[in-house]
Amino acid sequence: MKRGAWATVAACALALPGGAAQAQQQGVSKNEIVLGSIQDLSGPLAGFGKQVRFGMMLRVDEINEQGGVNGRKLRLIVEDSGYDPKKAVLAAQKLVNQDKIFMMVGHIGTAHNLAAMPVQFEKNIINFMPVTAAREMYEPFHRLKYAFATPYYEQIHVFVPKLIKEKSPKAICAIYQDDEFGLEVLRGAETALKEMNLSMVEKTSFKRGATDFSSQVAKMKAANCDFVVLGTLIRETIGTVATARKLGFNPTFIGSQGAYTDLIHKLGGPTMNGIYATMSTQHPYLDDASQPVRFWANKYKTKFNEDPAVFSVYGYNIIDMFAQVAGKAGTNLTTDSYIKVMDTMKFPPDIFGTPELTYGPQKRIGSMASRISQIQDGRWKVVSDYVTP
Repeated sequence: MKRGAWATVAACALALPGGAAQAQQQGVSKNEIVLGSIQDLSGPLAGFGKQVRFGMMLRVDEINEQGGVNGRKLRLIVEDSGYDPKKAVLAAQKLVNQDKIFMMVGHIGTAHNLAAMPVQFEKNIINFMPVTAAREMYEPFHRLKYAFATPYYEQIHVFVPKLIKEKSPKAICAIYQDDEFGLEVLRGAETALKEMNLSMVEKTSFKRGATDFSSQVAKMKAANCDFVVLGTLIRETIGTVATARKLGFNPTFIGSQGAYTDLIHKLGGPTMNGIYATMSTQHPYLDDASQPVRFWANKYKTKFNEDPAVFSVYGYNIIDMFAQVAGKAGTNLTTDSYIKVMDTMKFPPDIFGTPELTYGPQKRIGSMASRISQIQDGRWKVVSDYVTP
């Protein structure tokens, strides 16, 4: 009986974190750390998803070529959500329960992260640096949440008033994607207007995946809008602005970080000149004035045979941050040891102009600073300093 009782106690110790002997950490073996990511590789944000994936792959390969993290190689498994939250849940279930990932890194999309996080949290898996600037990525507080992107809400809340004061518009309007991403942009604008004792003349929405924006643009033109807030992403931004230009409708357009991508001017052409977008990490052009950025951009192009983009930088930086923390956590890498180190981290500004990111036991967003860029002569140009709300 005594031997049986002690066997039971020993088994319990193995099952409990902090016990005399811990069970093997999921996703961490003697030679490998398994990371998972969910991207849109086939839907409306496939351009973004491909760039994030390539950026991640570049940094993973660099780290593995240098011997890995404390002797462990990184293995990155990427699943496709098609920008569908239901598919994101299925992808999360596969990564968590079949592939046994250690961490979810750089998952793209607001609704998609919200749908997948419960699957991860049930298994004590961190949602690390999702590629979305929604406040829900760090609020409400959860020990397994870490975010890097200044919220869409704060970006718009800060810069809409500044641009209004500069442009002095008479009719302020908004077009937004009818989901949590678009609503966050809209809320930021409405809060800013309320604080200025102004109101929105017109607001119109579209469903995720829409391709025709003629009725929404006609609605804004009929309201004589001369300042339009864009709660739009790639093709929605291009579709809205291009349709407006065809109708001779040329208000000031300002989008969030979700619209800050070279795909806007590459796919939309000269008609995209003049639009604004909030941002915090600059686009890595191959002929950038900064030598380190040029070197990195050309390394990326050599590997993937295409130009890098700001979303490529997001992917690269996310893996880089992961590896920095995992390295400091030591050879006994667990979710708890990772969080302990992460809650002391300060990531300095990088070559792409990203502001300093800091984290702590009660701080799950790295920075609230943002700035604004404008498309001038077919490329994004930074036109403001950083502002922190």
